[in-house]
Amino acid sequence: MQGQSQRIAPQANRDELGAVLEGSLSQASILVIDDEPGMRNFMTKVLNPHCKRVEQAGSAQEASEILDRAHFDLIVLDNIMPGKTGLDWVAEQHRVGLFADTILVTAYADLETAIQALRIGIADFVLKPFRANQILNAVARALDRKNLRRENYLLKHELSVEGGSARGRLLGKSEPIVRAREMLQRLAPLPTPVLFTGASGTGKEIAARTLHSLSERADKPFVAVNCAAISPENMAQELFGVIDTHDRRRDGLFLAAEGGTLFLDEIAQMPEQVQAALLRVLEDQRVRPIGAERDIPLNLRILFATNADLEAAVAEGRFRADLYHRINVVRIQMPTLRERVEDIVELAALFMDQFSASLGMPKLELDAETLLKFSRYDWPGNVRELRNLIERSVILGAFPEEFAGKGSDTVTGTAAVENLEMVMQRHIMHVLDESGGNRAEAARRLGVSRKTIDRKCSSWGV
Repeated sequence: MQGQSQRIAPQANRDELGAVLEGSLSQASILVIDDEPGMRNFMTKVLNPHCKRVEQAGSAQEASEILDRAHFDLIVLDNIMPGKTGLDWVAEQHRVGLFADTILVTAYADLETAIQALRIGIADFVLKPFRANQILNAVARALDRKNLRRENYLLKHELSVEGGSARGRLLGKSEPIVRAREMLQRLAPLPTPVLFTGASGTGKEIAARTLHSLSERADKPFVAVNCAAISPENMAQELFGVIDTHDRRRDGLFLAAEGGTLFLDEIAQMPEQVQAALLRVLEDQRVRPIGAERDIPLNLRILFATNADLEAAVAEGRFRADLYHRINVVRIQMPTLRERVEDIVELAALFMDQFSASLGMPKLELDAETLLKFSRYDWPGNVRELRNLIERSVILGAFPEEFAGKGSDTVTGTAAVENLEMVMQRHIMHVLDESGGNRAEAARRLGVSRKTIDRKCSSWGV
């Protein structure tokens, strides 16, 4: 250490770093590598109050062993160490699989060192002697750049995948949706894998996002991957990452989701060789990028979804039985829109508000006749079909003829819910009359459960 030039910054200086440090460092894991105990302890003492985890190593060999068992967001590395330089060690680690950014601490900032550092991707330099706020600022800058790269990568991924922009909450007061929300609440604090099943358009991704938002990982990334939208040849690289022949690295979606939730949709479409690699990831909680020699520990929750019959896929040899049993710990079956017909008005009103605002166009009337026609329709495309219908109707300025009402008895908000309840009551009572009072037959004709008919009749005093 260089005496007072390296003392910890006074309180006033630390306060100036304030919000920047809290935002960048509070969840960061950092590895400090230096052969001088005094320098290691100094940097650890400076970083520890601001970071989630700080570890230290006294040699390149010790650092390599630590990286074999733990993943770090950032490495702070002294360039001059016994045996090999810090730059040589970083280049070596990139070949075997180093996916953490690196800050180089050096007293010799010559041009050759700078060029070599640039070539191997060093994030920043810190020149000796330095003060505490200098190392803190360098670390904060490096983490900000790393987070920005990850956000840009995830944004590009989300924009490139059809359906990747699903947002919103799991709305509705129907019995199947209430049960699903209760299960999500129960599962939120647990690390248990969850398999969402159900027909296309039933809201499996929204349910997964809801589970993520209820968990302690809510402030970390939610990464949705549609396995059917990625070519089989590229899927392993997209998921696990890759180190190419020039030792250039590309983080995969597993590493991009670090700390958060990875949602694998259309899991039945995953190629068999990737299924085997995924099974290993689930069992070991570690991922090995393509071309790497080192496994990287993971800290994330993985959720799954499919609209296919996985049991049939296993029986036909298209899906691994061991992977199926590994992901099928807890299953949540998402109901079709026909099974939650009483939620249609709330969903329709929400979509109408959203598209009217986003498109800058007037809302259409959700009158009693339109709502009755909505309630009678089968909705084979489920909530997605309803959403698309509302968007298309707002753009065209009218509902399709088969859904159009007479333009009277307009309802919105709470009034819409009350009006739909009356529409539903008339419709269900009419079907009951046609079924001779047989509730099971009425439920079959309406496409809902017998329990739904019983509950509605009880609430109406029938």
